[in-house]
Amino acid sequence: MATIQISDRARKQIARYAQPGSVVRLTVKAGGCAGMVYDAEIDTEKRESEVIILVDDELTVVADRVSLPLLEGLVVDYSDDLISAGFRFTNSKNETSCGCGASFALAGFPQLADKGAPLP
Repeated sequence: MATIQISDRARKQIARYAQPGSVVRLTVKAGGCAGMVYDAEIDTEKRESEVIILVDDELTVVADRVSLPLLEGLVVDYSDDLISAGFRFTNSKNETSCGCGASFALAGFPQLADKGAPLP
């Protein structure tokens, strides 16, 4: 199971939009100049192909099996600063990231195809 952290600021922001029983879905997709981007969404239910990676108070976080190893060490935070307000995804295991910090690459992991599956 991936070890992730969600800051109190991020939890409060998620709580503004989540309904009771909702899940937060974290995925890693191909994109950005460094190769991969984190994505998050709130949904009403867990998909059969997903695993639960965090249950804490009213927060349940799920991920698909392809994204799971790429989420290890992820910290989700929220910032309301004027320049770049929004959720921030940081991971000390990132090998490289782009200049704006929106995409990343991890050592030892394959490049992802557009739908998130590893390229052959």
